[in-house]
Amino acid sequence: MTVLLLPEISWQQLTHPILTTSNTELWICQLKPPVPQIAGNKWLKLHSAISQRLPTQGILSLGGAFSNHLAALAAAGNHYGFPTIGLVRTDQLDSANPTLQQCSRNGMQLRGINRISFRQRDSAEFNHYLVNNYPNYLIVPEGGSNQQGAAGVSALPLAETPAGKATLLCCATASGGTLAGIIQRYPDIKVLGLAVVKDRSLVSRVKQCLPDNSPFVNWQLTQASSAYGKVTAADIAFCCELKPQITLEPVYTGKALHQLLNLLTSGQLASGQRIAFFHTGGLQGLAGLYYRKLLSKTEYHLLAADGSEEPGARPAAG
Repeated sequence: MTVLLLPEISWQQLTHPILTTSNTELWICQLKPPVPQIAGNKWLKLHSAISQRLPTQGILSLGGAFSNHLAALAAAGNHYGFPTIGLVRTDQLDSANPTLQQCSRNGMQLRGINRISFRQRDSAEFNHYLVNNYPNYLIVPEGGSNQQGAAGVSALPLAETPAGKATLLCCATASGGTLAGIIQRYPDIKVLGLAVVKDRSLVSRVKQCLPDNSPFVNWQLTQASSAYGKVTAADIAFCCELKPQITLEPVYTGKALHQLLNLLTSGQLASGQRIAFFHTGGLQGLAGLYYRKLLSKTEYHLLAADGSEEPGARPAAG
């Protein structure tokens, strides 16, 4: 059994005019794991799989072409010495993609599967195929979101801010496992999932990551402001504005935090609270955004500078 060290937890109180106007405390919780590339929520969500893996087993998982999850899993395999396979949602693997380059450097075998097949990833038939074709691999779902992944997140003491107990707990929500872990840890505190993906099944995905027949009623999920993986100019500008205080990216943490402040501005979120927000990482994705020309050269170098995660191969300027 692989023994994982617990990550260091750091807290930072964010300042912003909206927070001052609404008399709101906002504390950002970040993890500093022993392996920097296994950053944010990925360390917690992969904890059970890495710990329970048999000595003869590798780990296989799925994700998009710029997946933070696959990047973290590849880094874990490289650090702890086990083989990894990443099934990538793409018709053709792009060798210039900085996330896939990072996965390959860390020893992950990458195999592309088309979008039609990828949509079947939750079906019994697809999982039966994986078990039969990869008998020496532990199968972890996309994003590491299942009951085991959520149980890992439940170890996070998110409500324990330096100023005292938080009254509201928040995080970006895409596949549901991180939110489910926070819900389990704090059933008596309000939990808000800030959706960063337009997915009608997201509520059910969160419930699937909770213990069977669980009675949790302490949580809500917002509607995403844009589709998964899409970034807006407003979200990018928000991340750049906050860069002197904190490093964000506009797909997950930046989009979610921007949404949170907008809810305070509109009055949809009560003022006068002490809020704890879990920074789930994802900073390696900045290189991919620049590669896809979704960030300008100036924006990329501003946001990636001194980031807490290794961003992979830095794209050539131009």
